[in-house]
Amino acid sequence: MSTSRIKAVVEEMITPFLTENGFELVDIDYVKEGSHWFLRVFVDKDGGIDIDECGRISEYLSERLDENDPVTDAYFLEVSSPGAERPLKKPEDVSKAVGKQVCVTTYEPVDGLKEFEGPLLAFDGETVSVQVGRKSYSIPYAKVASARLAIVF
Repeated sequence: MSTSRIKAVVEEMITPFLTENGFELVDIDYVKEGSHWFLRVFVDKDGGIDIDECGRISEYLSERLDENDPVTDAYFLEVSSPGAERPLKKPEDVSKAVGKQVCVTTYEPVDGLKEFEGPLLAFDGETVSVQVGRKSYSIPYAKVASARLAIVF
């Protein structure tokens, strides 16, 4: 089974449980590092997620994976928080981040830049507005390669 199909099957398995228990699926990775495969599920909730909650989610998912066996290779299952620099994968994630520090990278230059870090001023579904220094940049959402929260030191 392809990596994208495994991710889709895992998402289908875990989403009802997460929704029912007030959690949000942030991302799923299925990657090979060295000779080992890792299935990583990143989960969050308002106020943050703790290790006991990650353990409960991991147990639930592990049982579902054992029942359905969509992954043929041996792998390590990891369930964790997305961390302080949480990726903003969906438009809803970007909307929730308005007013926060973000880092946005683009597929191609916008006003000569491909990386923008600063406060997220606005997002209307089509354009991401980020303040970088004293200048505000309007970035077409279709050109966004990745976006994440950023930590300011």
